[in-house]
Amino acid sequence: MSALHNSLLPFFAAHAPFDRFERSHLEWLVDRLALNYYARGEVLAEPSQGQAQRFFIIKQGCVQGGRQDAAQEAVIELHEGETFPVGALLARRAVTSTYRAVEDVFCFELSAQDFRELLDMSAVFKDFCTRRIAALFEQSSQAMQAQLAQTATEQQSLSSSLADILRRAPVTCAPETPLREVLTTMRELHVGSMIIVDGGNRPLGIFTLHDLLGRVVLSGVSIEQPISAVMSRDPVSLPPTALAYEAAMVMARAGFRHVLVTEPDGVLRGILSERDLFSLQRVGLRQLSGALRQADNIEVLVALSKDIRALTRNMMAQGVAADQLTLFLSTLNDLLAERVIALETAAAGLDQGPLSEGVCWLVMGSGGRLEQTLNTDQDNALLFKVPEGMTADDVRAQLLPLATRVNHALARCGFPLCKGEIMASNPQWCLSMQEWKQIFSKWIMHGTPEALLHASIFFDFRALCGSRILAEDLRGWLVRVAADNSRFLHQMAENALHNRPPLGVVRDFVVGKKRTIDLKVNGITPFVDAARIFGLAAGISQTSTIQRLRLSGEKLKIHASEIQAWIDALLFIQMLRLRRHHESIEHGIGLEELDNQIDPDTLNELDRRILKEAFRQARKLQARLALEYHL
Repeated sequence: MSALHNSLLPFFAAHAPFDRFERSHLEWLVDRLALNYYARGEVLAEPSQGQAQRFFIIKQGCVQGGRQDAAQEAVIELHEGETFPVGALLARRAVTSTYRAVEDVFCFELSAQDFRELLDMSAVFKDFCTRRIAALFEQSSQAMQAQLAQTATEQQSLSSSLADILRRAPVTCAPETPLREVLTTMRELHVGSMIIVDGGNRPLGIFTLHDLLGRVVLSGVSIEQPISAVMSRDPVSLPPTALAYEAAMVMARAGFRHVLVTEPDGVLRGILSERDLFSLQRVGLRQLSGALRQADNIEVLVALSKDIRALTRNMMAQGVAADQLTLFLSTLNDLLAERVIALETAAAGLDQGPLSEGVCWLVMGSGGRLEQTLNTDQDNALLFKVPEGMTADDVRAQLLPLATRVNHALARCGFPLCKGEIMASNPQWCLSMQEWKQIFSKWIMHGTPEALLHASIFFDFRALCGSRILAEDLRGWLVRVAADNSRFLHQMAENALHNRPPLGVVRDFVVGKKRTIDLKVNGITPFVDAARIFGLAAGISQTSTIQRLRLSGEKLKIHASEIQAWIDALLFIQMLRLRRHHESIEHGIGLEELDNQIDPDTLNELDRRILKEAFRQARKLQARLALEYHL
């Protein structure tokens, strides 16, 4: 290489995506770059210049970009190694922002023609330009995974499709096959399950070695009986396109060891066992979920709550995506909470009688959205139906002592009591269906600051256990009422826009007194709030932030690529939170002391750059929210 190439290699090796370029592509790029100087205050690019003609790579200094015509579009800062204007070059249009040097700036510049040629030449560069935040996020996640994997073993990726995991044809038989013949076949083929199918190879049932003891040996069933007499009917199945983590979720929720894979027309494609998804010694997801269901006292659940956190750490090391990770964690937390409630309900003698079928335990906030991290307190409530001959106060009098016991048991398991007392043990949140509708109507009609605060928590409710139909009825009613009240949605949007992502004008980030950023309040919340408003406006009943964004985006005619950029940004900030919690626990910090504060100066160059881009996406989302509600 020439002396020029050698002198520039350290610079490009330190900045994405050039650090992953093939050597020949990097040489090609360097040969075509021009280095230009801009004095403080000088404009590098602006809309009046027409179609963008240059691709800028900042070598030294700081450049600010901002739009003159949009109050909601805040100024952004670009520093060493960052590039612009990718969007304008891809679309062959003018830039929409004015880019100005904040100080003396040196920039490498590539012509638009060479930019497009590089796109065709380098898959890395094309991926970066067309999926900027996603590509950077993947690079950061790979680095984090490599770091965590030093203390955890590798595993099958949970993002694989079931079709990719299937390794062998399923062993099947007809429903009239004698049990003796089935057992002989299973022994000869060394399989632990037999799938019973009809003439069209559609599954009717399943029989496993686990069933042999309880259904045959201990029950004294003759092995001359047809297999249909002892099989488990209507086994759970998923399509080949489903992902491994979805199969794992089914196993965890229901305690199954197997999931069938069937085509859309019902024809059997294969079978997956837990061993196909996990090495049992490494993850033990089903064992953990089974142990949670079978725990016979609170002390056992306290110990199992620590296993949940250990499993979360291992999944992070395996590269499980942030949305899948929070879903797994929320599901296991659900199982733990359900068992706490079952134990305490039985101890209180309320598992029988008129209340047993007419009460629903609700979870709100991150629990209601299935987006819990290791730092989560209790946000829960009770919804009940008033039995004939009783009043709401009568029901409350019976339920509140139980709710108090449950709340304190959950606190022992690592879920701190809510400082704002948003818990089922608070009489204010132990209400009948009619009372919940009255309080929701009051919040929607008045829109006070307190009502908007409560709406941001309670509108994300989800049934945990009990009479789920009550929660479904309340959700359906709320979606209809909220969607019809544009004034309330306007107030929610206005309130959400007060929480601006912490991007600075003088510095990269706006930090607090301790020079930190709250990743929950300033990072996650802008996405969650906007998604909730879009979801309510579109009549979406789902509570997950990602589902709300995707489903409402379709109804509100927001381009899928825009939605995906918001989701990628949200997931990166969520992964930073999870990493922060994991590192804190590794350093001996207790659950109640975990926080969401991060010092951006401690981040590596890549993560710092992605965090800036993630906050920019949050501002774009807020700009869209402001546009929808004319704010």
